[in-house]
Amino acid sequence: ALLGSYGWNKLLTQENGDYEPGAFDLRGGYLRPTALANYIKKIAHENDGHHHLSEEKGWWLRDSRIIYGSSSKTIEMMTNQSAPLLIIGKNGTLGKAFAKICEERCINYQVLCRQDCDISDSAAIDSAIEQYKPWAIINAAGFVRVDDAQNDYEACMRDNTTGPHNLAIACNQKGIQLLNFSSDLVFDGKKPTAYTENDLPNPLNVYGQSKAQAEVLIQKENPSSLIVRTSAFFSPWDKYNFVHYVRKALSGYETVTAAKDLYISPTYVPHLVNASLDILIDKETGIWHLANKGSLSWAEFAFLIADKFDLDKSLINAVTAEEINYPAERPFNSVLASERGQLLPSFEQAMNEYLHQQKVQKKRKVA
Repeated sequence: ALLGSYGWNKLLTQENGDYEPGAFDLRGGYLRPTALANYIKKIAHENDGHHHLSEEKGWWLRDSRIIYGSSSKTIEMMTNQSAPLLIIGKNGTLGKAFAKICEERCINYQVLCRQDCDISDSAAIDSAIEQYKPWAIINAAGFVRVDDAQNDYEACMRDNTTGPHNLAIACNQKGIQLLNFSSDLVFDGKKPTAYTENDLPNPLNVYGQSKAQAEVLIQKENPSSLIVRTSAFFSPWDKYNFVHYVRKALSGYETVTAAKDLYISPTYVPHLVNASLDILIDKETGIWHLANKGSLSWAEFAFLIADKFDLDKSLINAVTAEEINYPAERPFNSVLASERGQLLPSFEQAMNEYLHQQKVQKKRKVA
């Protein structure tokens, strides 16, 4: 459908079906052209329908189209010789998630670790670009330990500011799209409502400063770059997140201490990665906020996890941030909203999908 479709995933038989954009995306309250709009325009005016992602077979020809049972015929994907998507951050949560979802979406990609390409070294970036000739680069790497950053300023700034700055310069010179990730911690938390893309950053800690400075430098060197701010993400595919920590601790009858006065927008990694890929392919630029719709405190998040997995909530110790005494100061409110379009579904839907993924993985282990 030109303007997208509502309820397609429930065949219009139930309420609250998903929306999928078409040539235009309506979720921001305006007609936002997608990659499909540009593709149609090329066909109509230039008689050229070539696109580096249009060469693969559609989802309806892939084995993944079969939800129940197995395909009677294995369909081999064509070997995509087109320019790849280059992902920096092979060993991190986001890097692994991008690689996994690119596989599912049949997007040709290469994923590199620091040893393959140290982005603090401009020469290493140039070498990787020359070798792989990507159409876009996603920087999914960086210094992620917020409290450790207070005592390791140089490493944090190198990974979160210098590296992305170098990527922005190289991508601008080569005409390559760049996607870099930023954080809700660029804000000071004084705003009583959710932060949008147009709110001015004022970070309270070193980590937030490194991300805020990167945003400024990237946009200065490469105005066509894409910067995604996100918040408190959790993934079904690794153990390095708050949901897994709470589940493991409560399952072992250990106490969980969580702040009751720090409000966030928890973000489900599969939703984040898919939406990020979508707007990168659409050639969006500037800052986007991508987080699941909703807000809650870390303590409320812990109680919800306990409810979902039928764990003992009495083991959760809800205290103030001051009582926890974090080395790095946190904003009391870092909830994210978007003026450009709410691309991610509700937090409730994210948790339901997380639960479904856990059940699927459990069945696979048993099998």
